[in-house]
Amino acid sequence: MSRPTAFRDDRGQTLPLYIGLTAILLLAGFAFFAWAQAASVRNQAQTAADAAALAAAQEAREELMEGLEASLADEGDWLDWLNPEKATGYGATAAAAELAARNNASLQGGALPAVHNGFPGYQVAVRTNFTVGESIIPGTESTRAEASAAAVLQPRCQFEADADPAEAVELDCDGELVTLDPTDFDPADLPDAAVLFSVYLAD
Repeated sequence: MSRPTAFRDDRGQTLPLYIGLTAILLLAGFAFFAWAQAASVRNQAQTAADAAALAAAQEAREELMEGLEASLADEGDWLDWLNPEKATGYGATAAAAELAARNNASLQGGALPAVHNGFPGYQVAVRTNFTVGESIIPGTESTRAEASAAAVLQPRCQFEADADPAEAVELDCDGELVTLDPTDFDPADLPDAAVLFSVYLAD
């Protein structure tokens, strides 16, 4: 009769241990889910920030292209428009806000001019329009993720220092040769904006 008693005693000791381990595993699972939930929201915030920063720089690039086209048509000093510092960035904030909104986030402040690696660009900060959601961690139901990013506007073309903007000028755009002539200008002669200027996220 002693063996069944010993068996029942062992089973009685194992059951609380099993319940305790199960509870720990469940708690760890909920904690991991909460962490993954928060990480997903942070990633979405960073995606929105990256998109907003790139939109701001691309809008400035479009401003440069419009200025370049107008200056060539008027036979003005169009070479100045190959310098990204010529851009005022008047539409950068609106462009950044629009892209943030498309990614379910809100732009905090504006698209701020900044310099990265010696080139002009724009710095932005965003906050998600949605929260992390309910989890075992208190306060997550009202917590929104924030992120920041910066994009650079870099010129890609070089030309002779004594180039005369009143005449045809050959541009070397990272190995791609482009000739622009204000005396015989057609808007169709303008290359794609990406040929003249590179836009990328700052490190």
